[in-house]
Amino acid sequence: ALTSLLQKAIETNNRKIMVAEVKVGDKIPNIVLTELAPGSSEGPQEVNLVDLIQGQKVAIFGVPGAFTPGCSKSHLPSFITAQDDLKSKGVSTTICVATNDAYVMEAWGRTSGGSDAGIRFLSDTTGELTKALGLEKPTPVLLRTKRFSLIAENGVVTHYFSSAQQSSDTWAPQVLSAL
Repeated sequence: ALTSLLQKAIETNNRKIMVAEVKVGDKIPNIVLTELAPGSSEGPQEVNLVDLIQGQKVAIFGVPGAFTPGCSKSHLPSFITAQDDLKSKGVSTTICVATNDAYVMEAWGRTSGGSDAGIRFLSDTTGELTKALGLEKPTPVLLRTKRFSLIAENGVVTHYFSSAQQSSDTWAPQVLSAL
């Protein structure tokens, strides 16, 4: 039996569909996110996640919200300082995902130094990726993403790090120790 930590009910057409939390061996869902490139005057652009990561080894980490204390003081900085180490382990792209809009994600990437470090900040405004990965964080107001990290190679999850036990289980040092 799946535990409540490994499944999430999604309301669709007045019926419940159970989506298990992402796991090693799963394919990254074919989802379109948005990105506002730092300094861009063109507005947010659509980014197909599968197309973006095709043929690469990537690190993807999700946070409950840009500019929130834990995300800004610990999770994101751990990936900013780990960029050289991740690249030395073959990770070509690091992506940060949250349900904030593309303007907020761009501002967070720019002001945190994450964009300068090479991290891509993608917006999952509709929560489509969050839901597809089974990582909805229950809140009384907005859809949020549970804190997570994963490594995917050629679009397949090879390592998954959940925050079910501790938030720090999803920080870059844990990811690096597994590679």
